[in-house]
Amino acid sequence: MKLALAGAALLALNAALLLLGPAAEAPRPPAGVRPVRVGLVFDVGGRGDKSFNDAAFLGVERARRELGAEVEVIEPSDSADRESGLRLLAARGFDLIVGVGFVFSDDMYRIAGEYPRLHFADIDYAKFDEHGPVPPPPNMVALKFREDEGAYLVGAAAALASRTGVLGFVGGMDIPLIHRFEDGYRAGAERVCPRCRVLAGYAGVTPDAFKNPSRGKELALSQFAQGADVVFHAAGSTGLGVFEAARKTSHLAIGVDADQYREAPGLVLTSMIKRIDVAVFHAARGVADGSFAGGVSVFGLAEGGLDYVYDEHNRALFPPGARERVEALRAELIARKPGAGGEPLR
Repeated sequence: MKLALAGAALLALNAALLLLGPAAEAPRPPAGVRPVRVGLVFDVGGRGDKSFNDAAFLGVERARRELGAEVEVIEPSDSADRESGLRLLAARGFDLIVGVGFVFSDDMYRIAGEYPRLHFADIDYAKFDEHGPVPPPPNMVALKFREDEGAYLVGAAAALASRTGVLGFVGGMDIPLIHRFEDGYRAGAERVCPRCRVLAGYAGVTPDAFKNPSRGKELALSQFAQGADVVFHAAGSTGLGVFEAARKTSHLAIGVDADQYREAPGLVLTSMIKRIDVAVFHAARGVADGSFAGGVSVFGLAEGGLDYVYDEHNRALFPPGARERVEALRAELIARKPGAGGEPLR
């Protein structure tokens, strides 16, 4: 009876979720690598956000190409379905189950404990109890980033490109994770332009703040009206509204997580790249070659986990000497590794 109920529940889950299925036919695994099945559950905003979720998808696609992994992805129809997506993949015995975002932290911690033989990875894992941060279980890795390092570099670039000395920042959910973007951006700007000031606004206090482009546009337009001529967003698909505001006012915007120059060609100063794809692939490779280790893996500039865009699409927007100044700051950060031990970026 219990087995029948469990089977019915899984069928219901499958129907309730948008199961996108295999990303593509997997090639054969290379020598020394066992075939693995990798499942990914998208965060708020879903596939096609041109940011956080799409970067994670690139990671599992790389695992398919280079490791011969069998890949399936799930896009929850609403926030209540995130746990259902994780449970569906676990019940089907996927070797690695990836949750795209901190909102998975509690659910993934619980489910990883129920399936100790499977492997789990959560991007930006952040579980807390009354005593403070809760480490992940042995079969789960927390994929974390020193976001302030990447934001520091684009903050410096923004200040060097600004003509008004006023910069803007649009965050998604008002939480410590997004504050790290703001803090790094502000510190980088102040480092190269002490007179510059940064206006900051957040879209909301729930995960839905990451999927509200109209609110992003409203915040960016307000900052542009107050004199900002460059606005950086760390807001998921809410940030698409920032690019709309940039197009409307002909001011500059800075993307996040992935190269977002296509959102406002000629007006995207740069994008802060958060190499979620690198972190996801790293976890998949660990499962495939037997080197997977639970705990916390942190990716910063030194580990190739962060970068910013400078190419043929945006180099003309950098003033003379700006690229060299930003690269000097990159070298300085890598040498000091600020942020690793809580040292502020200044």
